Amino acid sequence: MHRSARIALALSISLLFAGCASQTTQPSQYSGFLADYSQLQPATSASGAPVLRWVSPDYNASRYSSVYIEKPVFYPAPKPNEQVSQATLDQITDYLQQAMKRELSQRMQVVDTPNTDSLVLRSAITGVDTSAEGMHVYEVIPIALVVAAASTAAGTRDRDTNIYIELEALDAGNSQPLLRTVRKGHGLQLENSSTQLTLKDIQPVLDTWAKDARSFKP
Repeated sequence: MHRSARIALALSISLLFAGCASQTTQPSQYSGFLADYSQLQPATSASGAPVLRWVSPDYNASRYSSVYIEKPVFYPAPKPNEQVSQATLDQITDYLQQAMKRELSQRMQVVDTPNTDSLVLRSAITGVDTSAEGMHVYEVIPIALVVAAASTAAGTRDRDTNIYIELEALDAGNSQPLLRTVRKGHGLQLENSSTQLTLKDIQPVLDTWAKDARSFKP
């Protein structure tokens, strides 16, 4: 096979696998928020999105009549920049907590203080990636709110917004982990590298995550 043909074939294969892998968070993108990632397995959310999930064999939904929803955090702590402001970061975590409360209250009691029959829901947004549309996968580092650097030529391209979350549910009585989920969502497109990210850009993603939490069945 001619050298140029081999290169083209290799590139096509790599892009194919990159496209498949991009639907879920990759191990290199784990933040460390969860204590253990080794048992995560591919699964599908209630909305049909690919996720990575682990459910403890000890989990029995009938044992829990209430849920305590901790305030979501960013992990690691982000550094605001010209495209993602501190105000937007605060709005995102506030909105996600309220969306979780709104949706889960339709399934079980949401409490302000956990008790022995409560689940404790912990979550962390681990990355907001606003990489330029069409950039190669090696140019994108969607972790710790790193915004991928675009060249001058790429600065005018639309920028896809991806957001990453890691979530776990604990038994309030003994802090035993019962559920862990890692997933990514796709927001709206920003016009270019100078467009500021707003809550509105990723609000549909946060709503979907909350609805999936309400509809979860092991």
